[in-house]
Order: sequence, then C-alpha cells, then structure tokens
Amino acid sequence: MLAVLRNRAYRRLFTAQVVALIGTGLATVALGLLAYDLAGADAGSVLGTALAVKMVAYVAIAPAVGAVADRLPRRTLMVAADLTRASVALLLPFVDQVWQVYVLIFLLQAASATFTPTFQAVIPDVLPAERDYTRALSLSRLAYDLESLFSPALAAALLSLITYNWLFLGTVFGFAASAALVVSAALPTPVAAAGPRTGGVYARTAADTRLFFAVPQLRALLALDLAVAAAGAVVTVNSVVYVRDQLGRSAADVPLALGSYGAGSMVVALLLPRVLDRVPDRTVMLHGALLLAGVFVALGVITGAGSGGWRWPALLVCWAAFGAACSMVLTPTGRLIRRAVPPERRTSAFAAQFSLSHGCWLLTYPLAGRLGAAAGLQSAVLVLGALALAGGLLAVHLWPPSAAAATVEHEHAGLPAGHPHLSDAKRVRGSWRHSHHPLLDGLHAHS
Repeated sequence: MLAVLRNRAYRRLFTAQVVALIGTGLATVALGLLAYDLAGADAGSVLGTALAVKMVAYVAIAPAVGAVADRLPRRTLMVAADLTRASVALLLPFVDQVWQVYVLIFLLQAASATFTPTFQAVIPDVLPAERDYTRALSLSRLAYDLESLFSPALAAALLSLITYNWLFLGTVFGFAASAALVVSAALPTPVAAAGPRTGGVYARTAADTRLFFAVPQLRALLALDLAVAAAGAVVTVNSVVYVRDQLGRSAADVPLALGSYGAGSMVVALLLPRVLDRVPDRTVMLHGALLLAGVFVALGVITGAGSGGWRWPALLVCWAAFGAACSMVLTPTGRLIRRAVPPERRTSAFAAQFSLSHGCWLLTYPLAGRLGAAAGLQSAVLVLGALALAGGLLAVHLWPPSAAAATVEHEHAGLPAGHPHLSDAKRVRGSWRHSHHPLLDGLHAHS
C-alpha cells in the first residue's frame, strides 16, 4: 500500500491531507473548550448548532464549487481554501460571542467544502493506474481514522502544557503547511472539456447533479451514503449517552468506544486493496451497507437489555462492526466516481457527492440526537436502523449486477499515450479503447 508514496506529487498531497486533518482535530478539541467558556452548561447546544452550520456549509457550498471548478486552476482553489481555513483558525481564539463562532465555523467549513472535492478529483490524475488509486483511497481512509485517534491524544498532551487557545495555532500551522505542500506538488494538467460550459452557477450546479444521477452506480451511492450516515450519527452523537447513561461507565471509556469504531474502519481499509483486486466494488459496498442493518439489530438488543456486564464488550464489538461496514462503503467510493464520469467532470462529480452525502448527515445527526433525547435510545436505534436498511435495499435495487456491463466501448485515435482520459484504456490496433456508461456519451471529447 505504501508503494504509492513513491510518487512525489501524491506523497506531498497526502502529507498535506494529514497535516490539515491534524490541525482540524486540534481545532475540534479547542472549539469544545471555547464553547464551554462562552456558554457554560449550554456548550452542548452551541456545539450542536455549530455542527449543523458545518453541514449546511458543506451542502450549500460544494455544488457551487463544482459549478465553477473548470474556470479556476485546481491548485489555486486548494491553496485559497487552505489559507482561508488558516485565517479563520487564527481568529477563533479572539471571539467572545457565540454568534461569532457560528460565522467563523461557516467560513471554515465553506473552505473545506472547496478543498475536499477538488483534492479528491486531483488524485485520480496523479495516480491514473487503478491499483495505485485504490491504495491511495485506503490510505486516505486510514488518515481519517488515525486522526480521530491521534488528534485528541495530541491535544490532551498539549493541554498539560498550554491553554486551549494555543491549540488553534496548531490548526493554523496545519492548514498553512497543507497550502505549502500543495504549491510544491507537480499537478497534472486537467483534461479540457469538450466545449465551454454555459449558464449561471445555479444552472451548472443542476447540470452537475444530473450528471451524478445519470449512472445507476452513482444513484445507488446516495442510498449507500444514507446508510452510512445513519450508523455514523449513532456513533458520533450517542456514544457518550450509551457509555455514561446506558452502561454507567466513566467518561474515560467514551474514547474507547469511539476508538473501536476507528479500529474497525482501519482494519477494513488495510484489507480492502487486496480484496478489491479480486472482488467487484458492488459486492463490497452492498455487503457493507447490509451489514450496517445487521449491526443495528445487535445494537437494539444491547439497548433493550436492562443490565449485564456483557453489554460493554458487546457495544465495543458493535462500534467496531459499524466502523468496518462504513469503511466497506466509503473506501471504494472514489473508484466508483472515477470510472463513472469523464475526467474533465470529476471535480463536479466529487463536489456533488460531497454535498449529497453530507445532506444525509444533516438528516441523521438531529434524528440521532433529538429522537434519542425525546423518545429514548431504542427509538433512535429503530428509526436509524430502518433508514440504514432502506438505504441498503434501495442501493441493491438501483445498482443491479447488469449495471456494470451497461457501458459503451469506444476508441480514441487522436489522444497521445499518457493522456489522463486514457488511464483505463487498452491499446488496440493503433487506437486507445475504453468504456463508459451510455448516459455519459457526449460529455467528453472523443478525439
């Protein structure tokens, strides 16, 4: 897996992702302490609203980024996003009103909604071979999981020496370092579109969303994202409730539960490159979604049990299974988008997926929190489990086995060897031959 780091451009981009993630993790810890200073006992409400603001920024900004992405250099977009995030982090220690937190969080996450889809669209061009790209996706998944474990530990160590306001400087450094690494990376020239795109941002955004829904695999991906969001919301929002109230354990056990989720995700991310060399994406992703529904059944049993020391290890197993199943769905997502859309529309497709997937989280976060508080954890498990099952079954329906075969094979006689559009092509009698879905015919140049 680490062999892909020999590619200098990818190595720098991956390092940029890692340092930015660490900076984000430090900011998450510092933001919680800042919210407590500003709101005291209402800090949870402040953080909940900040989380909602984050999701709104993701859902609203990412499609607009996709609509204008072909008008701006990708390096410029990523560096501008990093510098914006660094500037916002620099301002956070000086806020003294709750509304200021919300404004700055919106700006910070709007910049993230610009950086992330652009970054995701660059990697397939840097690593055109599918085997290398698959390993890069697994590394990215590992980076997210390791950050969730490493950043809190690093923050705890730093807080023994400094006040939490200084953690924001670590965030500033992370984003500034990310910008510098992106500047230093040699990025391939993106594939030019077949013709100029017309219309305003709204019209272009609508066109990008239609592009995303043009292929059965990508329609199914939205249903899979709903299943993942249902499981992830239970873990993110209700872990502390399960550990402290349901099981009566100490606060120190909350990180253990969250760590179990991360461990399950990391194990699968490590195994998937070899698995995906032999097993189709559809098989892995649909099995992951259906596994989520099964884990919800087990969680319902744990939630309904009134007592028993077995519930704590069982909860850890459930959280690890949630992490593993989510990783089965999320890790191959980039491969799906890469195959389904022409190279010149990848940023638009990744932006659409980023927005739509976070729309699912915007639905499941409040469901997990408010339903759990108002009607109890069992009701939350029942509703979110039903959502996960519905998402999995809908994905099976939307992504029939025949969908992978529904492609049009065509040839390119005029493109040179090494052209990014030919990354999955084969040389046949002096031309390059490859396939794409028929609904995408005409979306890219065939010359």
